Amino acid sequence: MKNKLSWFAVPYVVWIALFVVAPIILVVIYAFSTADGSFTLDNFSRMGTYAVVFGRSFKLAIIATAVCLLIGYPISYLMSREGPRFQRVGMVLIMLPMWMNFLLRTYSWMSILENNGLLNRLFQSIGLIDLYNQIAMALSANPAAYEPITHFQLINTQGAVVLGMVYNYLPFMILPIYSVIVKLDRSLIEAARDLGANTFHVFRRVILPLSLPGVLSGITMVFVPSVSTFAISKMLGGGTEMMLGDLIEQQFLGGAYNPQLGAAISLVMMLIVVVCMVVMNRFGEGEEQAVML
Repeated sequence: MKNKLSWFAVPYVVWIALFVVAPIILVVIYAFSTADGSFTLDNFSRMGTYAVVFGRSFKLAIIATAVCLLIGYPISYLMSREGPRFQRVGMVLIMLPMWMNFLLRTYSWMSILENNGLLNRLFQSIGLIDLYNQIAMALSANPAAYEPITHFQLINTQGAVVLGMVYNYLPFMILPIYSVIVKLDRSLIEAARDLGANTFHVFRRVILPLSLPGVLSGITMVFVPSVSTFAISKMLGGGTEMMLGDLIEQQFLGGAYNPQLGAAISLVMMLIVVVCMVVMNRFGEGEEQAVML
């Protein structure tokens, strides 16, 4: 029986070897080689010139992950407290945007945030832009030289990039947290209430510690694609807020064709992401042991 099962695993092993292991090996080879194939470490030493891009990528990814957590945890908690019918409807509403193409969802935000987009037209119709001009003119040191604005700069900003990441990756935060909270043993909550704990203490001492595995999974699932995104930063950042994904794409497809440098950046990014995941897993194991004690 075991031999039969091992034969069924052969396609899976071949798939992993061809589409996971082999590409990683190619990335490593390119990262440590020059254009003529000789060994070098210059590809890694040149990455210092892109320290700003590394810093921006991790900063925006951390902000997007934090926003997703602040929004996703309350939604997951409230959904878990409702009946099965409400939970099914809520799950469909959360998953519905993901049924559309990723690029189409991001393009929709471009039409909303652009200078003549829906939001700026709304602000103009309610007089918010005129009010801003009046206040800015009154506070200006030289009101006569003040030039009124016709729109708010919403697109091509770091805020627009974070908004795009939160919109696209928020379900990845909600789903793992919800799946953990909804399976919690209700008798533990009832026991805490019987022992005199109020709602706040029940949440802080029982629900929150037991839901940490879902929180850590959600953080990982949001942070990893956020730090390596390139479509969102290019479309909503307008090319002015370059991130690691944009930098890697530029090395492979752009005018500055340098696959060796792109492979080195990819390898460093993979190592950083793996380290972050290991730290998060160790943190989660420590928290689970603390809760059990």
